[in-house]
Amino acid sequence: MAKRHAGLLVAALLAAIPFPALAAPAPQMALTFDDLPAHPPYPAGESPVSVIDAIVASLKQERAPAFGFVNAGKGKPGELGTVLAHWRAARLPFGNHGYDHLNLDKVGPAQFVAEIDRNQAVLGPDGMKRLLRYPFLAEGRDPAVRDSVRKALAERGYRIAAVSLSFDDWAWNAPYARCSAQGNAAAIADLEARYLDAARSDAKAARAASQSRFGRDVPYVLLLHVGAFGARMLPRLLALYREMGFRFIPLEEAQRDRFYASTDPARPGPSPALLRTTPLTKPGDEVCPS
Repeated sequence: MAKRHAGLLVAALLAAIPFPALAAPAPQMALTFDDLPAHPPYPAGESPVSVIDAIVASLKQERAPAFGFVNAGKGKPGELGTVLAHWRAARLPFGNHGYDHLNLDKVGPAQFVAEIDRNQAVLGPDGMKRLLRYPFLAEGRDPAVRDSVRKALAERGYRIAAVSLSFDDWAWNAPYARCSAQGNAAAIADLEARYLDAARSDAKAARAASQSRFGRDVPYVLLLHVGAFGARMLPRLLALYREMGFRFIPLEEAQRDRFYASTDPARPGPSPALLRTTPLTKPGDEVCPS
């Protein structure tokens, strides 16, 4: 009986000890950059090479992995080779984004697959990985079109690069170029604030949706572009995500999660869509009009 009472006493004492709660795992994010080598327009003094160098420097500073998607038909002569040389020198992988960034829903499967093959022929010898990011994220509104391209991708050994997080970062690029040409520092400062606000709102909405649907944070895949304004903002953007608790991981690690199972083109259905469903505001032609 004494032993029993002693056991109960120990159990009661242990129950009274305020053990700290286990911390939730940090949300994970894979950074991806579309439209290498060039995403115009560029302010005076900027170029595709200077933008890539700024992006690479920011990624190195944060020790953040990233994945690029290339349109070999973009840019001026010589830019593709230089940009990819700088990207590869930073040990950053890259994949296929179509030779001329054509929209599958506008050109049809035959021309679209030919664009993939044409891009692969240019990029393959330089270490391109077999991941495809659909231009405009258009995977085919018609299921027959979508399935035809997925069959071709499976035959070529590709996997689809999904996007689950995006705040339309591309929309800030042209307003920034106009404001820079006008020397409008106040408007640029406003663009900077709105850019970070959009990124924060997008990430919060995506996390809320993921928790609601799956009871967890899926590994998020963020879509960015190699524009001049994005390069300018990248240090602050990465700092924002760090402050929000995100940990940066490689794209291929993120897509091993079951949420991305349909990025295997041999499986049926489209790739996972954006988790955020509420629209975000973005700048347009009203900012620093020409």
